[in-house]
Amino acid sequence: MTVESVYSKDENKLTIRVKGRFDFGNHQVFRDAYERQTVKPESVVVDLKDATYLDSSALGMLLLLRDHVGGDEPRVSVVNTSSDVRKILAISNFERLFDIS
Repeated sequence: MTVESVYSKDENKLTIRVKGRFDFGNHQVFRDAYERQTVKPESVVVDLKDATYLDSSALGMLLLLRDHVGGDEPRVSVVNTSSDVRKILAISNFERLFDIS
């Protein structure tokens, strides 16, 4: 898995692009994408356009990201999800925790 972190010009939004397998083997790489940033963004977007696989540990990583960003405030969006990924997120009731598209 490759993870790329990009800030918006005003540094208020951090976009994390996941490419390849999104699973536990890449736990630390994903955490580093947001924890090692010098600026804490107001919102985070996780772009799964190029993700080829997602498992239950990826769901846990998304929850850790949500806690890091601010918890109950819905400031994390998961975008460019495939229909299969949207089903997994819906079954897990993640649409209540994240903005998903």
